[in-house]
Amino acid sequence: MPYKNEGVTDFSVEENKEAMLRALEQVRLEFGRTYPLCIGGQEQITDSIIESRNPSNPDVIVGRVYAADEELAGKAVETAAEAFDSWSRKSAKYRASCLVKAAAIMRRRKFELSATMVYEAGKPWLQADADIAEAIDFLEYYAREAMRLHKGGKVHPYPGESTNYRYIPLGVGAIIPPWNFPSAILTGMTSAALVTGNTVVLKPASATPIIGAKVAEILYDAGIPGGVLNFVPGGGSTVGDALVKHPLTRFVSFTGSLEVGTHIYESAAIVREGQHWLKRVVTEMGGKDALIVDDPCDCVLAADAAVTSAFGYQGQKCSACSRVIVVESVYNAFMKELMERVSELKVGDPEDPDIDMGPVSSDEAYEKVMRYIEIGKEEATLAHGGGRVGKIGYFIEPTVFVDVDPHARIAQEEIFGPVLSVIKARDFDEALYIANDTIYGLTGGVITRDRDHIERAKNEFHVGNLYINRKITGSLVGVQPFGGYKMSGTCSKAGGPDYLLLFMQPKTIIERL
Repeated sequence: MPYKNEGVTDFSVEENKEAMLRALEQVRLEFGRTYPLCIGGQEQITDSIIESRNPSNPDVIVGRVYAADEELAGKAVETAAEAFDSWSRKSAKYRASCLVKAAAIMRRRKFELSATMVYEAGKPWLQADADIAEAIDFLEYYAREAMRLHKGGKVHPYPGESTNYRYIPLGVGAIIPPWNFPSAILTGMTSAALVTGNTVVLKPASATPIIGAKVAEILYDAGIPGGVLNFVPGGGSTVGDALVKHPLTRFVSFTGSLEVGTHIYESAAIVREGQHWLKRVVTEMGGKDALIVDDPCDCVLAADAAVTSAFGYQGQKCSACSRVIVVESVYNAFMKELMERVSELKVGDPEDPDIDMGPVSSDEAYEKVMRYIEIGKEEATLAHGGGRVGKIGYFIEPTVFVDVDPHARIAQEEIFGPVLSVIKARDFDEALYIANDTIYGLTGGVITRDRDHIERAKNEFHVGNLYINRKITGSLVGVQPFGGYKMSGTCSKAGGPDYLLLFMQPKTIIERL
């Protein structure tokens, strides 16, 4: 069956709305449950526990997971190394079938998984549903890509010899996903490593370990053996570091902050005793993404694109629009449309299907965003928002700053929250310069009717994903491969035809006839 993207749920259909309400009730009944870590198929109970709290109401414990330490992290790597020989010998068809089965299970549990993210990650219904749809896409797409790559690469024939160019797995991988897409990105990173014949130690994000535990459960149910997949929650500075440093770790796949990503990159570069390879590191480390609003353009389209990109999931996406760079000749018309839309956004508990924005992920995230808002008040003009919503939960108003200097901190540093900086530019040349004048290079966009400017942006806007006359978030697996340049990461292009090659190495076999 050919690959196609998983559809998102239409919650205007009463049947779907009722199914989601039942799932929310089901998940509430699970609150407080404790999930074990799992090494070699054996559940482990430890003295350390990570609590996952509802960011809409931090008094509510969504669930708990037992946490590993450095010793258990080492045991997990060694267990994965022992399982590598047998798993790497499994046929590509068998490994791919496990992913397809996992996709089917995830499809059946879609409402439950979405409901879990509503409570654990503060995702509104549509955002949670899209997260699960993307996870299913990764499973289906990578299964098919593995079968394609199993055929090997083409080489030219040589008289008297037979040459085979094939791809083989690397070994043990440390998978360290983020909290903001706790199903989609976690599933994509993990399944890519598994389907290519590698074994995995998965350390879920400490803010969202419950959805990670459920995804691991699905993969086990789909036929991934214990030892091949090891589920090891724990702190980044303890378990994460131990996984990266272990001499039997062959590669590290990480999505998260610039600070942690560069630390992993540096640590993995050190060859330690007993290590027989240079570790491969695959990273995606965020962005300071810009949308250029040019003249001439459709200002309604531009405002819709900016608001959706900036405030979807409270701006907690590495692809989120955090800068709008507006050519001065359309500035007033654009701002009128922008502010009308921002003022209509509804902030509240994502249990409610009608809200647009939920809470930020944690107390730490809330404090960080509020610090940047205070910095913004010193650097620019606050045009909207900037305050807390309600007394319970980590809710922040959609916040817009204007008169922002391109080199202001709020225009250069990743905030990861509902804060948008509006920057005025003289013309398209200056707008393009400002857009590129950052250490990041993940996503960007241009809203314009000028064909010459579109062509220039294609060549001169230095981002991994460039969107023209649309929002700059919401890439689809297999349709818009995702990954960025510069300090946004290694441009790994998740969901694309090159991604699985990052978890494999080529081998050339020549036989004289």
